[in-house]
Amino acid sequence: MTNLFPIIQPEAETPVQAQLPLCREVAWDFARGVPVYAGGRPVEVTGVEAVRVWIWKALKTARFHHDIYTWDYGCEAESLIGKAFTAQVKESEAVRYVREALAPNPYIREVLQAQVSFQGTRLEIACRVSTIYGEAEVAVNV
Repeated sequence: MTNLFPIIQPEAETPVQAQLPLCREVAWDFARGVPVYAGGRPVEVTGVEAVRVWIWKALKTARFHHDIYTWDYGCEAESLIGKAFTAQVKESEAVRYVREALAPNPYIREVLQAQVSFQGTRLEIACRVSTIYGEAEVAVNV
């Protein structure tokens, strides 16, 4: 059978990594929750470390609470603190909120593991994600 359009070939898809610019962020001191400066200027990180910074900030930011961010940015997990749900329901919802918070980032392929635990009025989140640069692990207290 002859091809109706023999000269038209579908374009090959380019990998996502080739389409995205290198991820850049200001280095972050996760223990103190502040940016890192050297010589009075912010230190810049790239690649998987930049994605780790973005994840940490997204999980620490309450979704829908700040006009400066779009509604796609931030995490709703803190809204579960103090709710009268069972521990299992709260933990499964918190894991879902973590996955939803990280989904908009094009540098993140998938959330491989997300663990949450409620400690009184504090929520502890630990997650491992697959990025276009490799795996990253982040721990956050909300």
